[in-house]
Amino acid sequence: MKFVWPLAVIWLVIGAVAAGQRGYLGASPQNCAGAATIGVTLVAGPLNYAGVNPKISCALPQPSS
Repeated sequence: MKFVWPLAVIWLVIGAVAAGQRGYLGASPQNCAGAATIGVTLVAGPLNYAGVNPKISCALPQPSS
């Protein structure tokens, strides 16, 4: 169990590096799809270097008029 936390941190650091290399961390996301793509890229971690390129699309409901 004591190996889980260090591995999880390393996993997320690798995901952050991948997100940075893809240019996701340069500016704030413009919509929920951008934020979700950044989150999924962070969580995917080393899988990003195995060819996984996660992208999320989403649409928020519009307020009523």
